[in-house]
Amino acid sequence: MNRIRIKLKSYDHYLIDKSAEKIIKSVKATKAVINGPIPLPTEKKIFTVNRSTFVHKESREQFQLATHMRLIDIYFTNQSTIDELMKLELPRGVEIEIKV
Repeated sequence: MNRIRIKLKSYDHYLIDKSAEKIIKSVKATKAVINGPIPLPTEKKIFTVNRSTFVHKESREQFQLATHMRLIDIYFTNQSTIDELMKLELPRGVEIEIKV
């Protein structure tokens, strides 16, 4: 049984959902079985920065960077499925990792 695992990462949840929808739509046309998109836990990085360098040392500001992830498994693939995935154009800001 052939399996392709696709992992999507993005800072924008709207972009990643639209990209997953586009992948599923193109792969379903090739009669492959799809499992997903499975939302993975969001990675959150929090940065704390001093507002002032000298006078108000206790005044701080926090920034958060959230990375959203989705997982898609494709089973019973054939050559047309791989061709469809190669033709697919995803928007900027979406990182895609494909494992066969």
